[in-house]
Amino acid sequence: MGTRWQNVKFGGGGYVAGLIYHPTTPDLLYARTDIGGAYRWNPAASAWVPITDFLSNRDGFYMGSESMALDPNDDKRVYMSTGLYDWDGRNGRLYTSTDRGDNWTYVELPFRTGANDPGRAIGERLMVDPNKSSVLYYGTRTSGLWKSADYGQTWNQVTSLSSFQYPGDQIGALPGRTAGGIEGVLFDTSTTNAGTATQTIYAAVGPDYGSAAGLSNSLYKSTDGGATWTGIETPVTGFHIPHMVRAKDGMIYVAFTKDMGPGAGGASRLYKFDGTNWTLLKSYDPEQWVNFGMGGLSVSGSGPTTRIALGVTNSWGNWNGMPIVQLSDDAGKTWREIESMTPGETASGWVDDVEIDPFNRDHILHVHGGGIIETKNASSAGPTWKGSVAGIEETATLSLMTPPKGASYTLLNGSGDIGAVVQTELLKSATRGIRVFANSVGIDTAWSNSAYIAAIGNPGYIQGGVHGVYSNDAGVTWTRFASEHPDAATNEGDWASVAVTKPNNVVWAPSNSVPAYTTNNGATWTYTNLPGLSGVGINRAYHIVADRKNPNKVYAFNSGGAWWNQWSDTSHFWYSTDGGHTFTESASFKSAGALVADFGTTSIAVNPNAEGDVWVVDGQNILHSTDSGATWTKLNVTAPIWGKNPTWLYPEVYSATSISLGKAPAGATYSASIYIVGVINGQWGVYRSDDGAATWRRINDDKHQYGGIGNLAADQSVPGRVFASANGRGVIFSY
Repeated sequence: MGTRWQNVKFGGGGYVAGLIYHPTTPDLLYARTDIGGAYRWNPAASAWVPITDFLSNRDGFYMGSESMALDPNDDKRVYMSTGLYDWDGRNGRLYTSTDRGDNWTYVELPFRTGANDPGRAIGERLMVDPNKSSVLYYGTRTSGLWKSADYGQTWNQVTSLSSFQYPGDQIGALPGRTAGGIEGVLFDTSTTNAGTATQTIYAAVGPDYGSAAGLSNSLYKSTDGGATWTGIETPVTGFHIPHMVRAKDGMIYVAFTKDMGPGAGGASRLYKFDGTNWTLLKSYDPEQWVNFGMGGLSVSGSGPTTRIALGVTNSWGNWNGMPIVQLSDDAGKTWREIESMTPGETASGWVDDVEIDPFNRDHILHVHGGGIIETKNASSAGPTWKGSVAGIEETATLSLMTPPKGASYTLLNGSGDIGAVVQTELLKSATRGIRVFANSVGIDTAWSNSAYIAAIGNPGYIQGGVHGVYSNDAGVTWTRFASEHPDAATNEGDWASVAVTKPNNVVWAPSNSVPAYTTNNGATWTYTNLPGLSGVGINRAYHIVADRKNPNKVYAFNSGGAWWNQWSDTSHFWYSTDGGHTFTESASFKSAGALVADFGTTSIAVNPNAEGDVWVVDGQNILHSTDSGATWTKLNVTAPIWGKNPTWLYPEVYSATSISLGKAPAGATYSASIYIVGVINGQWGVYRSDDGAATWRRINDDKHQYGGIGNLAADQSVPGRVFASANGRGVIFSY
């Protein structure tokens, strides 16, 4: 029990930056995301299979893929470059699989990558030479063009094009903290597996990198395998080249767009290039109400009947004919819109990669901010589109909560970009929720009446959004609080919490604030007597939780802010006996050994079956109180992995970061099962104890590490079931 894992279904939820088809094997297709790993299409199951869940908590930085490449001569070999941010200071990695992504090895790259930086759909930056599979090229953002001659194991800069590399300390000062760099590589050949490296190669150069490196052209060509390069005069300058593709007849199609994206604005142009002449096929210029860019580009066939699919970005498809995907069946002479206002689903905005199925020209897919969408009848007068997100879960979970036994729902989920979700069935997309804020940072329910739910968040991109709402009918309908916490609008931050003591009674703790309570759904708010928290270079906030057996008891945990604040402050624990109105500090919390850490690496939980039974993890330790926080015991169970870091700093791997208590199995010696994320006996993972923390067993394995695990929420009805927020991979649960 509890050793298998799967996703709670949301369905998509995040930005898929690229789709990569194998050119000679039907239905072999990969998807790369900006923060949530990569997937392979499983045609038998009609679903996407995650192929990066093996990444450990130490590897969270590598959960985004900047580029993927497939070997045209070996359909089992796949490459994936990873690393979230070019400005971060860490170099990227290249992962290689020889079994279609079931298993991977990696090498450290000698340059940085930016899977979640602007322009992350540009490319593909990584390409395999179709005539000599050992040769790979990589167009980096800030370090020029690189080449490997040994299947990606070692790399050298192609200095014949440019030797310029941005100094590391200058990258963070660039607009958007990144450059377009070498934006794409194209091999101009129709042959494969010839044994001799392809001689004619094109490289696209972004305007920012080109200016810094002294490259005056947007496109360069080599006819001697990269030994020398010649600039090609393009019909427009100062534009990015998000995609360039080659048709079977050798014609090259190139999209030019003024902005980097995602969802790049224009002006924008599409040209075809025969090696000498440029022919304009499509153009958009900014107008009063629209500013269309170009993103995705794919071709099928050759000659005068070449099919071209063009993704139009920064377009929202909200009137008939407004471009989302433009299709031409005569090599660009005429065009028609095939998605806007068509039957079924539509998905506009970030149409930054479009692919025509190499084996079925009527099957067209494109990416967007919430996943992937496809049509299988592109040639019809009104193609039908439908989301293709089965298996893809890319939400960024910020808060989780399970209700008491008997509730009409199973899980409360607050996530980035998608608001609050009430999950009634785990394997079906939720139908209840609210999106009045972009990021839902806290959510809780009344234990005496689970129909009452309160949620807090930050409006973000939601126009007219709010910071706090409540529901009296288990999330079917929602009402804005009559007024908000006085500091909610000025102290927005993802580190915040909310606790419900009983219906209409809420304690709200925004970032960098004094928590306040309401007894009337926000008609009035009154500050508690808890000390105000100021930022310490990063935000901080109180973890607030209500006792489930006695709603008059409320607990507040201030983790101290950040590890560097340990010389100025300590962590603090406070308890209330009047419903969270006034609090008393526990004098013994610090003396028990509580340490200082940030909000995101600390957690508090109560035993729902025993009054005053409180558990805290401070990043390194588990602390336990059975008298409502008056006295504490530190358990000598977890120990951090310091690695190369000194013990006055912070560990490379924190040893106790989240804790939750849920339904105990029959015969257990303690009234709840305890779950933690941490390190026991030198092994990081998710652990469970059924005997009050006397013994523990790991319930995940090395194939299921998800680049790190955040919040836990243990089920109150099903023993052995715990929900967890995976790193960009949505919500997972054990079963």
